[in-house]
Amino acid sequence: MTNEWCGWREATERALYGPDDGFYTRPGGPGPAGHFRTSVHVSGLYAGAVATLLRRVDAALGHPDELALVDVGAGRGELLTGVLAVLPGEVAARLRPCAVERAARPGGLDPRIDWRGELPAPGSVTGLLFANEWLDNVPVDVVETDADGVPRRVLVRADGTERLGGPVDGADAEWLRRWWAPPPGPDATGGTTASDALSPELRGSPGLRAEIGRPRDEAWAQAVRTLRAGLAVAADYAHERGDRPPFGTLTGFRDGREVSPVPDGSCDITAHVALDACAGPSAERLTQREALHALGVDGRRPPLALAATDPSGYVRALGSAGSAAELTDPAGLGGFGWLLEPVGGACAGLLTAGGA
Repeated sequence: MTNEWCGWREATERALYGPDDGFYTRPGGPGPAGHFRTSVHVSGLYAGAVATLLRRVDAALGHPDELALVDVGAGRGELLTGVLAVLPGEVAARLRPCAVERAARPGGLDPRIDWRGELPAPGSVTGLLFANEWLDNVPVDVVETDADGVPRRVLVRADGTERLGGPVDGADAEWLRRWWAPPPGPDATGGTTASDALSPELRGSPGLRAEIGRPRDEAWAQAVRTLRAGLAVAADYAHERGDRPPFGTLTGFRDGREVSPVPDGSCDITAHVALDACAGPSAERLTQREALHALGVDGRRPPLALAATDPSGYVRALGSAGSAAELTDPAGLGGFGWLLEPVGGACAGLLTAGGA
């Protein structure tokens, strides 16, 4: 790691994905599960729900001879392993599971899983592409309003020290104007300047922060383009236009705890995702709670009478209900956003009442 000044996007790219000392790519590292719990790590119910969704995609596509499941940001392959464990043999025999992850392939992974560092080629996949907590780790730049309320790019060093750089302009200023706050309207020249990047009521307020989500929009569009036909799903921490946090969401995680985001490779660096900006024209958006309920994950407790007739079954059902409740808690994982992008008409509405 060097200690020169650069934007947060460049610093995060090096800190997370540097070839020798990146947080995710460091040889022998524990992977995401060593530092935080995603829905995949909470319970096998999550993999079971993805398997249910995959079977719906399979049916909608007419049971193709080759069905793909692409896991983007695959960690150590936990989701694909879980899905393979619960799929019926007939579906598993046609499945081509693919992990997209910049870390090296972990030892002992099921040999059926293809492991690659980049997305498949455009239009090469028929099936389900699933990205669980991937977009929040696509690096983005951070901006902060100066004493005059002008948005400026935040520069950072590897030790986490920050200072303000130049004003935001061009495509990044346009993204902020369109997606981070209600648009203030065009200036006299019809252009977009740094002072236009925030709404009128926010201009003039120093110390406000935002993350420029344009790289995530582009990354998601590239992921969707890999599909010839099927469904792309992103599940992530999210916020909506008109309700963006005024001081941003950039943070770090290490050993299961939230820490300051220091871009030296020692911690995860993450920020919530503007999924509404990522969404294409045919997209559907749900909360994770809504999506998992539609896939049969229910946190209701089993009937107490079961404890008398089948005590061990009651204990198992109680444990499953607890895991389901955690996955669907609206104040926690259940509040995550799910972005669904069908490619071709067959896979639209698979989580609505009609599609279920």
